Amino acid sequence: MSAEIGADAVVVGAGVIGSAVALELARAGRRVVVADRASGAGQGSTSASSAVIRYNFSTLAGVSAAWEAQFCWSDWADHLGHDVGDLARFERSGLVVLDVDVVPRSGWVPLLDEVGVPYEEWDGATLARRVPGIDTGRYWPPKRIDDEEFWSDATETLGGVYTPDAGYVTDPQLAARNLAAAAAKEGAEFRFRAAVTGIESADGRVRAVVLADGTRIAAPVVVNAAGPWSGKLNELAGVGEDFTVGVRPMRQEVAHVLAPEGYHPAGGVGPAVADMDLGTYFRGEVGGGLLVGGTEPECDPLQWLDDPDEANPNPTMAVFEAQVTRAARRLPGMRVPNRARGVVGVYDVADDWTPIYDRTGLPGFYVAMGTSGNQFKNAPVVGRMMSTLIEQVEAGADHDANPVQYKGVHTGLRVDLGAFSRKRERNAGSSGTVMG
Repeated sequence: MSAEIGADAVVVGAGVIGSAVALELARAGRRVVVADRASGAGQGSTSASSAVIRYNFSTLAGVSAAWEAQFCWSDWADHLGHDVGDLARFERSGLVVLDVDVVPRSGWVPLLDEVGVPYEEWDGATLARRVPGIDTGRYWPPKRIDDEEFWSDATETLGGVYTPDAGYVTDPQLAARNLAAAAAKEGAEFRFRAAVTGIESADGRVRAVVLADGTRIAAPVVVNAAGPWSGKLNELAGVGEDFTVGVRPMRQEVAHVLAPEGYHPAGGVGPAVADMDLGTYFRGEVGGGLLVGGTEPECDPLQWLDDPDEANPNPTMAVFEAQVTRAARRLPGMRVPNRARGVVGVYDVADDWTPIYDRTGLPGFYVAMGTSGNQFKNAPVVGRMMSTLIEQVEAGADHDANPVQYKGVHTGLRVDLGAFSRKRERNAGSSGTVMG
C-alpha cells in the first residue's frame, strides 16, 4: 500500500544547492521533505565539483552573490548554526584570472569595484614573480594538443587579476552533507534512494511529488534542484515552454595530478589559476596535489548527453591528457602522467552558463537549475535567495514583472534575482564557458 505524507515544501535533489535550499526553507518554519535518487547528500554533480570559491562573474548579481557567499564559507560553523560533526573547510589560496581578449578585465573588474571585492592587477613580471614556475606567454586561441601550433613559442606575455580572498572548499561532498545535516536539525526530512516519477498539479498549481515506490508527498511548494536531471523533472511538471534559456546535461572530467616543485609555498597552497588563454584552470590542494579542469575551448568537443545516466563514470585518457598538457604548458615543471586519474561528473548547464533561480509557469513549482560548474561557491546564498523568492511569490509578489530583491545578511548587498530569470535575455557578457 502506497504511503502518503504531507509537507509545506518538497526539494528534489540533495546536492549542495538542494541541501542549502532545504536548510533555509526549514529555518523559515516550513515542513520540508527532500527527495534524492542517490544514497546520500552531495553524491551527484556536487561530488565532482572543483569547489573553487571565486568572484569574477560577468554580472553584478553573480559577483554580489559570490562575495556574500564567501562570508558564509569563512565561518561555516556559524552559517550552519548546528553541531554537525566534521566540517568542510574553506582554504583561502587566492586566484589569478589570466588575461584573455575575448573576456577583457575591463569588462568585469568594474563589477569587483562596485561590490567591493579586493583585487590586484598584475602585469607579466608580477605574475612570474607571484606564481613560481609559471609561463607568462600568450597562446590564444586554445588549440588541440595534437595541433603543431600548440607548441609554437609565445610572442607576447600576459598578466592577470588576482583576488586574494578566493580559494576552494576542501571537500565539496562534505559541504553538502553539512548543509543536509543542519537542515535535518531544523526539522527537514531526507528521503534517499527516492527517485521522483511524477509531479501532480490541480486547480492551477503544484500539489504533490510522487516517488518510485509509490509514496505521494503532498505539498504546495516544490523546488527543482535535481542537477542534470532537472530538465526531466520540468517535463514531469509540464513546465518550461516559457523559458528563454535552455539547460542540458554535460559530462565533465577533472584531473588529479601532482603540482610541480615550488608551486606550493612551504606549509601552504599555491594560487588557483583560471587560464582561458590555454583553455584550462587549476587549483592546488593541501598535500601537494593539483586539480585540473577545462574551460570549454572551441577546439574541444563538448560531451552533451540526452540522458545523464548514460555518462561514462571513468576518466578518459584523451580528456586527461588534453587538460593536463595544457596546464603543463602553463606550468612547465609539471609532469603529465601516463595514466588518467580524476573524477567524472555530469553538469547541469544553462545556455549562457548563468543559473536559473525562478518560479515557473506552474504556481508553486520553482527551479534552482543550470547551476553546475560555477555555482557551488554560491550555494549558501542560493538557499537564502530561493527562500526569499518563494516567500515573496507565495505571498503574491509578481516576480516576472517586478523581480524580487535579496539583501545579503553579511554585506548588505542587494541581488536582483531577475538576473537569474527563466525569461531573461541571454547573458551577452558571459564567456560562454564555466567561468560564466
